[in-house]
Amino acid sequence: MEAKFSNRVKEVITLSREEALRLGHDYIGTEHLILGMIREGEGVAVALLKKLGVQLDQLRAEIEKVSKGTATHEIKNVANIPLTRASEKILKITYLEAKVFKAQLIGTEHLLLSILRDPDNLATQILNKFDVTYETVKEMLEYQSENPKASSDTDDPDEDSSKMFGSGSSAGTGKEKKGTEKSRTPVLDNFGRDLTRLAEDNKLDPIVGREKEIERVAQVLSRRKKNNPILIGEPGVGKTAIAEGLALRIIQKKVSRVLFGKRVVTLDLASLVAGTKYRGQFEERMKAVLNELEKNPDIILFIDEIHTIVGAGNASGSLDASNMFKPALARGEIQCIG
Repeated sequence: MEAKFSNRVKEVITLSREEALRLGHDYIGTEHLILGMIREGEGVAVALLKKLGVQLDQLRAEIEKVSKGTATHEIKNVANIPLTRASEKILKITYLEAKVFKAQLIGTEHLLLSILRDPDNLATQILNKFDVTYETVKEMLEYQSENPKASSDTDDPDEDSSKMFGSGSSAGTGKEKKGTEKSRTPVLDNFGRDLTRLAEDNKLDPIVGREKEIERVAQVLSRRKKNNPILIGEPGVGKTAIAEGLALRIIQKKVSRVLFGKRVVTLDLASLVAGTKYRGQFEERMKAVLNELEKNPDIILFIDEIHTIVGAGNASGSLDASNMFKPALARGEIQCIG
């Protein structure tokens, strides 16, 4: 399900427009979004800034000081002040930041992370002077997701903070995480389905008549090299069922010892490409997926309809999914079933 802006973020955007008018600007820049957060006065982002030792009055004064020389004496269309290109891009990135934290609503903390992700915008440069960086804010949010009690008392109930801090259900699995255990693969959890987890929960149907094929796939996966099997056949003959059968066998420990403890994760290429409106966003998602696969050698990636990765996410001057997978597969850093 696609994340939506929380009421608090909508209020921040409205207030940022008023702040732009107050400063005599005919545009809403990233600095106005920060001023909107400060003026709103609550929410997770403001709580994080306070925890990092930022004096909000000093931050506001610094933004006003830097913005002073760019004031426009006469604003022609007061009712319709546009967002700058940087601000538009940031609002789009908030969706991805919320997705990483498994949030169903986009909160002020995701907006703050999106602003800090771009080192070239004015707001980030000012926040860096106060020792506020993308890494420090993300680390604090990750800590709060592991320790929900550590989250701020100022959270808006409309922002559904329990879901925002990752205590909700994992995407694709429908199973709640046990305790506050942090997932080692948050991106794959968002863009894939863990077939071994589904097998553990008895949510997969038993596979009949594909024993030889499942055995052969398990043999190929057990090799040291050349260990990426491909399943070829007419539509409906049961290619996807073989991957599910493998997951069931891994749970039942009816495979070689090499495959004990492995996870079979099916990648949802459609959700990976969906919403990538600006150049580089698809590559960013793909890189995050590949990084997680390289760091977790116990994962076997299953790509259904693998021929669709050729050209997926491709735009002029950018790489498609197949070209991004090739180097990692050639080096043997990831295992894949197609």
